[in-house]
Amino acid sequence: MVRIPKGKPNAQTVASDKYQKKVGLIAKSFKIKRTLAEEFKQACEDRGEGQAAVISRLMQEYIDEKK
Repeated sequence: MVRIPKGKPNAQTVASDKYQKKVGLIAKSFKIKRTLAEEFKQACEDRGEGQAAVISRLMQEYIDEKK
């Protein structure tokens, strides 16, 4: 689903939306305990990794484990 910004989007917003659609990126939202989220954020920062990259890797490992 393509995000439709309100008003007149600037060129960067349009370009970002186009790129995200092209590579198949979507936004996911879920609720977790604040302490877990904060500790995870800090652990990622300490290791120099992005949270999305770590979550994606963990999700793939979980999927692969089931196969």
